[in-house]
Parts: sequence; structure tokens; C-alpha cells
Amino acid sequence: MQVIGTAGHVDHGKSALVEAITGIHPDRLKEEREREMTIDLGFAWLTLPGGEEIGIVDVPGHRDFIENMLAGVGGIDAVILVIAADEGVMPQTREHLAILDLLQIQSGLVALTKIDLITDHDWLDLVEDDIRKLLIGTTLENAPIYRVSSKTKDGIPELINGIEQCVRSRPLRINLGKPRLPVDRVFTMPGFGTVVTGTLNNGSFMVGDEIEILPSGKKGRIRGLQTHRKKVETVYPGSRTAINISGVDLGEISRGEMVVKPSTYQPSRLIDVFFRLLPDAGQPLKHDNQVKLFIGSSETLARVRLLGKEKLTQGEEGWLQLETNHPIVAFRGDRFILRRPSPGETIGGGFVVDALPQTRYKRFSLKVLDRLNALAQGAPEDVIQQTVQESGALSFREIIERTNLEEQSALQIINQLIQNGILKALGSLESGSGIQVISAELITTVAYWEYIQKQILDEISKFHQLNPLKLGMPREELRSRIKMNPRIFILAVADLVKNGELVEIKTLLKRKNFSVQFSATQQAKIDALIAKMKTNPFLTPSVKECQNEIGEALYE
Repeated sequence: MQVIGTAGHVDHGKSALVEAITGIHPDRLKEEREREMTIDLGFAWLTLPGGEEIGIVDVPGHRDFIENMLAGVGGIDAVILVIAADEGVMPQTREHLAILDLLQIQSGLVALTKIDLITDHDWLDLVEDDIRKLLIGTTLENAPIYRVSSKTKDGIPELINGIEQCVRSRPLRINLGKPRLPVDRVFTMPGFGTVVTGTLNNGSFMVGDEIEILPSGKKGRIRGLQTHRKKVETVYPGSRTAINISGVDLGEISRGEMVVKPSTYQPSRLIDVFFRLLPDAGQPLKHDNQVKLFIGSSETLARVRLLGKEKLTQGEEGWLQLETNHPIVAFRGDRFILRRPSPGETIGGGFVVDALPQTRYKRFSLKVLDRLNALAQGAPEDVIQQTVQESGALSFREIIERTNLEEQSALQIINQLIQNGILKALGSLESGSGIQVISAELITTVAYWEYIQKQILDEISKFHQLNPLKLGMPREELRSRIKMNPRIFILAVADLVKNGELVEIKTLLKRKNFSVQFSATQQAKIDALIAKMKTNPFLTPSVKECQNEIGEALYE
């Protein structure tokens, strides 16, 4: 199932067009019907001539409601750009088209509406010429144009056929087994309770599934599912979905939050992104500028950390680390839009490279820029290797979460990288078919594994050198000195003990060839003390006396 959205200037007939092709008026609010102007998202659905059912998201065209438009357009597969024949291209036509291009909506068509108001066909030809010029260089450059009238229904059958061709050209959404539903509407129904709607991505939900609301962390259960007002037991990626949730009250969830399965996604206040500033943006983008971030159905203020440059001028591209005011849930590859808060202006957009960066970066670090380039442009094996390398060690689930790769494909790539000696599975089980990656506690690079093991051995050797009379180094002292991830520390020490490089004596660790060696003088003192004890075994010296005779270090 796919979702198509509308876009275009206010009063160009988007909602009327949706009603003409579906029989459903998308305006839900009393104020919208009274003012005959859409102010919030509307929804409808259509069964195409070939039998496929699609969802339709109708968005407001007025500039005052552009942010409501952004909450709905992020989840669509294709678009109908609506332009009225009597007015032609207008300001919100241009802004909506820029947004569609930034979001990389690759499939769509143009509906030239209100042709019943025009008697001069030459005028229609001129408007079409303007539209063609407007589309040059955008993702909709080759979109077909249909002349239609929602009032007389002229051109509507041809438009519907065009929609069918449009959605057929789009690939089905991938099922990664990690469903997420960006919430674009929340309401309650008597006898049912809380209901949320959105366009489902990345996986399926079933009635009875436990769910989590992010970023709040509220837990609930799916009581019922609907697609286009039909009850279903399972919903699939790309579906316009309504979820009846038990265990979550109406006031505990809002537009912009995400419905997921528990423990599959993690909110963050930092995301690494590739960004393009629009050529007609009002001013350059500078480090530490405040912006509004729109991603999925969410909206939040964010602070720009510009990487590798002092500023971006109009039309330029670059790397940003965005620090948001509130946690958001993002996924590698997600498209986003940035707007200036005041005066309101869409300034650009791009895609997420890392949804869970580990830290705030040094702005001009070549290492950071090389990493971001590898993540953005590299082959899947490069992305996996870079992701693991950056974190030191990750579980298989964490790798899937951070790379946005399909699970089975990632599994094959990781196994190949392990066989090639690039990655290493830690704490994994072996079978006749090879490494069981999913059962591994952690996956790391061979280079990092060798480095940390050398670090452990070097630290213990240094301890032996400074403390030749001590049997070994306390395990906790070692861990605190090298400041290593506790999970990988435990595995690294266990491996070194297993391989015989280290010997474990209760809570102490020592190198395999190390033993306490006494000098002739020290041995003489020890022998003398032992002889004294043997001479009078019932009146042995106290601890303090022993320490005084041979020294505290030797006594230990």
C-alpha cells in the first residue's frame, strides 16, 4: 500500500480535488468547512482501477499553516502538485515544490485545476509552460500535467489513471522488522479510548502487540488496527494506519511522537545530517543558528553545529550536527526540513547520516568529516565497518539500528567481514555454518580488538615493573585505568585468560610469565624471619615486627 499527498498554494483546490477523485472530503474540522480553507491535515483513500488501494494525505496551502503541511508530507510516496489555472504558479507553489525536492519525493504529477473557469486555451498553454519551467531541476521535472475540473469532473478519470501509473512506478516500502509510526493525529473514541494515526514504516504491527511511545517512553498495547476505516489484524509498511492503544491516555501522546515496538529505537538530542541550503534562502546559515527541525511528523527547535565550514551560503551543501531542544527519534536516511523560527522561512533540508552520534564533534576535525562522508556515500559494508569502528563495539541489534540496513543483508555482510578478518564477533557461538552473529554479545573491528588487548597487556606489564613484589594487578584497578566499555573489558580479559596471555588469581591479573623474584638480600631477610618463627613457633613476631624486619612491600 502506498500514500500520495497533495501540495500547492492556498485556494488552488486541493481538498476539492481529493473529494472529486475519492468521494471523501478531507477537511475534518468545522472551522475548515466554514472558511473553505484547509488548516490541518486531512485524509482520504482511493481504490484505483486496477484494484490497488492507496491513502491520500491532504495538506494546507496557506503560508500560516506550512508547519502542518510538513507534518503530513514527510510520509508520502508520491505527490499531486495542485496549481489553479486561473492563478498559475504562486508563492506557496514554489515553497511546497522546494520542500518536495528537499524530501526527494521522486514520483508525482501536476493537476492543473479549475479549468472550468478558463475559456481561453492559449492561457492554459501559457500556464503549463510556466509550470514546466518551474519544475526544471527538481524531482518532479518530468511529471505529467493533467488539466482537470473538480466541479465538472473533466479530466478526473485521466488523472486517476495517471495516479495509478505514478504509484506503480514506486518500489514497495522495505520491511525491516522494526515498525515505527510517526503520529500525525491523536483523538479518542467513546468505548475505544486513545487512537493515533500515521503512515507506517519499516515493519508491521499486529493486534495485541506491545508498543512504546517515544520519546516519552510510555508503554501500551495495540487493542485494534484500521486501514481506511477497515478493521485488520496486521498492518504493513506504507499503510495509512489507525491504532487503538490501551494503557495510554489521550493526554499522554501527541503529534510528532513515534509508536514503535519496545526497545527497537532510541531517542536522541543529537543527529548528524547532510544539508542543502536553498538558493533563495534569505541569508547564509551560520554555526550556532537556531532553526526549526521537521522530521517525520515531529517539529522541534534545534541548534546548528556547522562542521568543516564557518558558514553555508545560499545553494551550498555541508555537514551539520543538530542539537535539538527535545529528544527525537530518527533513522539513518530519514529526510528532514529546516526552517528559520522568525521570520518563518523554509531554508533547506537533507538526510540523516547518523541518528545516534556518540558525542558533540570538534567542528573542523578531518577524521569526523571523513567518517560522515563514508557513512553517506559508502557501500553497505563500508557503512557497517565505519559504524562499528566509531563506537568501538556494538551488538548486532545496535548495528541494524544505526545503519538502517535490512537485517538479513546486514547479517551476511557482517559474516563476510568477519571471514575477511575485518570484524570480530565477541562472545559468539560457533556452528558448522560459521559465526552466529546474532548470538554474539558484541561485534568489533579486529584492529580495535588487537589494540585493546595490547592496551590491557601493556598496563599489566607496567604494573609488574612498578610493583615487582606484588603477585598481580587488581582487576578493578586495571578497568579504571584504561577506562574501557565494561562489556568489552570483560570479554577482552576473558579472551586473554583463555588464550593464556593472562593468569587470573582471584581478583588479581598477571602476565603469564611473571613471578615475584626476590634479590639475595631480600631472600636472606625472609629466610631469617622464617628461621626465627621455626625456633619459637609459640611466640611468633607480630605483623608490625615482621614488617619492620623485612619491609612492608616484601611482607605483602
